[in-house]
Amino acid sequence: MLSKEDVIRQAQSLGFEDIGFTSAEPFDSHREVLAARQQEYGWVEEKGIALLQGTDPRNALPQAQSIIVLMSVYLRNAYPKYLEGHFGRCYLDDDRITKNGLAVKVKALRAFLQDNGIASKVPFNLPHRMAAARAGLGTFGKNGLFYSRKAARQSSWVLPITVVVDQPFEPDAPTIRMGCPDWCRNACIAACPTRALKGNAAVDPRRCISYLTYYGEGLTPRELREPMGLYVYGCDRCQNVCPRNAAWLAEQLPPNPAVDAMQADFQLEQLLGMDKAYFKNRIWPRMFYMPPEQMWRWQMNAARAMGNTRDEKYIQPLAQACQGNGDERVRAMAAWALGRIRTIKARTVLETLKASAPGLVAAEIAVAALDMPEGP
Repeated sequence: MLSKEDVIRQAQSLGFEDIGFTSAEPFDSHREVLAARQQEYGWVEEKGIALLQGTDPRNALPQAQSIIVLMSVYLRNAYPKYLEGHFGRCYLDDDRITKNGLAVKVKALRAFLQDNGIASKVPFNLPHRMAAARAGLGTFGKNGLFYSRKAARQSSWVLPITVVVDQPFEPDAPTIRMGCPDWCRNACIAACPTRALKGNAAVDPRRCISYLTYYGEGLTPRELREPMGLYVYGCDRCQNVCPRNAAWLAEQLPPNPAVDAMQADFQLEQLLGMDKAYFKNRIWPRMFYMPPEQMWRWQMNAARAMGNTRDEKYIQPLAQACQGNGDERVRAMAAWALGRIRTIKARTVLETLKASAPGLVAAEIAVAALDMPEGP
């Protein structure tokens, strides 16, 4: 029978930064929180992500005895500033589709367990952060994220991976508590422009920029567009300002050549003007939450980000999208973005488009015109 030390040595040899163990008992307290907050989290169940079911590990593996929690650092390389400005860092080297990075290590550990007579499952809907805290691997932050006890200088740039197994292991001492220093004056909460963070690790996901970029319904509400800033997919604002993350952000990390190569494909102009073939081949394998039929979300987000840059270089691609994109929500956001740029050239484009603009687009042009400079 494998010992904890055997598993730890194997996991460390595969490159995992920390390993913890907890029982396979249900996460009753987490289930109670989810049940009490259906107004904020009910949409998750509707999208087929069965969080309530995931609170009992035996729903994934009926004979479950323990959970092995593996800690992986996702910010182990430096990323280009352009990409960090528009995309959450945890998505920049995400291999959940390509399965050529972290997935290889997880598969190797599961093979090691199987070779030693241990069955395992890696449930996508198990409460990973709570499992990590129950396994003593770190604490929570006021932003609801998990902070490692030792990986990446005890920061939140980590991914806990849960492996449910049918062998009992002695559980580690839990660390289910807030770990933020007393002197921090809620930096993360103050930095959240959409007021998604409620304090004490409570989050309203429906106002989170990450949620809004890939799950928001319809045309993004006007009052949220400017606060969402330049992010197209995901968000790191609460992590960027966190004092617990400062040490790792100051580290001189080596570059990631694969991510560097992504820059050309993920330019805002490319995203706004892409077709489905481009999306399927170059975008979706790296960032997959939005399927091909929701490509309009990518284009709408790109248009909003363009507008928030206030950069005149985006007037032409926005004007083209306003006229030629096949989705009215994208055309409407392009009109709003032209209004954000607020130059005479942008106003001229909107005046030209106004006569033939339908529904949503006409409404956005009308609002944009109220805050545009007059002609020469």
